Amino acid sequence: MDLDFTVEVRETDESFDKNLSAIEVVRHIAEAKLAAFNEAGYQDKLIICADTIVVDHLAEVIGKPKDSKEAELVIAGLSGKEHQVFTAVAISYQGQKRSFVEETKVWFNDLDTDEINYYVEQYQPMDKAGSYGIQEWIGRIGIERIEGSYENVIGLPTARLQKELKEMFAV
Repeated sequence: MDLDFTVEVRETDESFDKNLSAIEVVRHIAEAKLAAFNEAGYQDKLIICADTIVVDHLAEVIGKPKDSKEAELVIAGLSGKEHQVFTAVAISYQGQKRSFVEETKVWFNDLDTDEINYYVEQYQPMDKAGSYGIQEWIGRIGIERIEGSYENVIGLPTARLQKELKEMFAV
């Protein structure tokens, strides 16, 4: 996006009320991340925080797997089916705050056990919602199609973020 930035990680409680909808969950987490920067030294800085979740065909929120076995089970559950990826972005600058949620639908091909095991063994699914990264090998061989933003599935819907920043700064 041609923005100069630094990445600063803050520990954030990502727990949520199980009665919230998927959109409410992901927005809650992104806004909690933003609240971690609610200090005077950050008032004049543009802060952008995001969180991504995957929602399977049964409307269950899928976070990051605890281990490789869970990653294999999650990917097997997504295989041959459609799921949704929601990314919430929370933005703050000089007292202005806004947030939005972007949705992308993803359809996986049927994946066999060898393909799933290969991906889990060779890549890093443990730090990814839904146990996969669309930009990795599994995205190239396993994704039948998507409807919506590819960048959203990676974890930051850049086109929508650009639009929001233009509105925020009246550019």
